[in-house]
Amino acid sequence: MAKRSAPEVNAGSMADIAFLLLIFFLVTTTIEVDSGIQSKLPPPVPDDIEPPKLKEKNIFQVLVNQDNRLLVENEDMKIEDLTAAAVAFLDNGGGEGPAACTYCQGERDPASSDNPDKAVISLVNDRQATYNMYVTVYNELVRAYTILRNRESERRFNETYEKMYLRYKEWPETEKDTPEYEKLGKQVDEIRDLYPLKLSEAEPQQV
Repeated sequence: MAKRSAPEVNAGSMADIAFLLLIFFLVTTTIEVDSGIQSKLPPPVPDDIEPPKLKEKNIFQVLVNQDNRLLVENEDMKIEDLTAAAVAFLDNGGGEGPAACTYCQGERDPASSDNPDKAVISLVNDRQATYNMYVTVYNELVRAYTILRNRESERRFNETYEKMYLRYKEWPETEKDTPEYEKLGKQVDEIRDLYPLKLSEAEPQQV
């Protein structure tokens, strides 16, 4: 009895099927994104330029040690109190003469910051501090700037800085040559100049 040959399997379309499956998984797979901070590094400073000298009262020192313990101006502080403390420092307005702040609503303590333009927040982290703690502290400090910007923007333009900035970023490309867009950009810059974000992050060290 003659042996019957097995029919050949047509594998010509297997490559197409594999390609379609690859596209399917690429489209449907959710790529996990690590949380982080949107921040730009400052441009390099030329060697022949000396860094500006700052008064000690214009520096707000925030330290995070290896145990995630928060020290503000060398005193223990809870994370939920950090934003209010930063707002009080930035908005103090203790300067006189050319350094006076006409729009600040703080206590005007002469021992604290002169004005928001001179006020600098210095953030130092221990190398063993957790990344989550670093992000939390950073967000609380940035929130202090946002609170002050929103307040001043509402007072001047009857709109929060966040909403105004969002409108500016989402402005249609075809309408960016209009006077309205230019006016909105000047308003955003004006609020930023009143409360410039001056957050200095020193190299992580043992504290």
